[in-house]
Amino acid sequence: MSNRLNILLHTVFYHPEVVGVAAYNTAMCEWLAARGHKVHVVCTPPYYPAWKVQRPYRAWSYSQETINGVRVTRCPVWLPRNPRGMGRILYGASFLLSSAPALLAKARLRRPDVIVVTSPSFLNSVAALPSAYLSNALAWLHIQDFEVDIALGTGHVRGGAVASLIRAAEAAILKRFGMVSTISERMLERLSQKEVEFDKQMLFPNWVDTQSIFPSEAGAEFRARLNIGPDDLVCLFSGSLGEKQGVNGLIRAAALLTAHPKIKVVICGGGPTLLSLRAQAAQMENVTFLPLQPVEQLNALLNMADIHVLTQRPGVADLVMPSKLLGMLASGRPVIATVNEASQVSAIVSRCGIVVPPGNDRALADAILLLAGQPNVREDLGRKARRFAEENCSLNVILSRFEERLTASCATRRGAAKVGAAPAISTNAHSEPHASASNLP
Repeated sequence: MSNRLNILLHTVFYHPEVVGVAAYNTAMCEWLAARGHKVHVVCTPPYYPAWKVQRPYRAWSYSQETINGVRVTRCPVWLPRNPRGMGRILYGASFLLSSAPALLAKARLRRPDVIVVTSPSFLNSVAALPSAYLSNALAWLHIQDFEVDIALGTGHVRGGAVASLIRAAEAAILKRFGMVSTISERMLERLSQKEVEFDKQMLFPNWVDTQSIFPSEAGAEFRARLNIGPDDLVCLFSGSLGEKQGVNGLIRAAALLTAHPKIKVVICGGGPTLLSLRAQAAQMENVTFLPLQPVEQLNALLNMADIHVLTQRPGVADLVMPSKLLGMLASGRPVIATVNEASQVSAIVSRCGIVVPPGNDRALADAILLLAGQPNVREDLGRKARRFAEENCSLNVILSRFEERLTASCATRRGAAKVGAAPAISTNAHSEPHASASNLP
């Protein structure tokens, strides 16, 4: 294709990690590389969600490899035992310090057209901005989570003076990016609240490969391996097990359902709260834990469920758009979500499942009981979920629009540079089709 770009991604999440942001970063980079763009990634060794570096990678070594046409440079990182508060800040700072020289060198030698930095970790932006300036590249920040807001809202960072300083630093950094994208309408509104210029904003939603995740009978075999009968009803949570997910609420709801032995709760994943969740459910026969499953087993895992459960802590739902939701929808199963009614997740789930208030264990248990007793309703909601995924979350459609915007933005910047003007970005930042309430099935 013409207009091939030289793209440099700075991130903490990448293959072979298979959950959350890593999966989207990897798919995006490999898709762009297959389209003829030169793509280079500067990242950590894989460690998420267990917060332990996977073998054969090493936490304190630099390394390089090529994965499906993408050149990957891995930089050392320090991983805390308890990824909260100061430990999480030091972890981000350790990667910032180790990756900054590599990023600056690649910016100087490779002269990228664009440097894309993903948040989390927001600290990456501190290295990305000078690297973009050095190479005259477009600086693009893509926000998967509002990391600063989550840290302040969940109490990981406390103190009025400290919070004010952090918010001021965040605002100053955001203003210096040529482009800032995020994954939902509610999160886009928050960018405006943070005074990011409208012309610099873009909606860049997550996606799902509906050819890989689809309704099938593969889940029956998975259930059999876990000794779950065909007449049992499985409520599945699958994904990272961190504090913001609030999975302990699902266990408390399961405790209210012990009089219904046919209802089984399966929690699949890993993360910093896994041990505490296991301890909380230690005496509960209706709760089963599974380790994170390989990608090739994901469709079977999701099809094991009769109901998907998406839990979120109060105050977090508007700050993130959980990537796991799209796989749930594509599998053609109804979803119960514990989110605020005004959130983007609620706008989607209310049409293909049930929304209950976060932190209300009784409401979650009642919603499970309601769907458990209505198989026809579950089937109808599952069809709507699948249709939404097909019509709104296609990988090729979303990445094609991103590529078009990326190419146009870089061309505009190059044109402005030739005439000595300040770089400009075209408008219509919000015009791409997206997962909003107005186009739900």
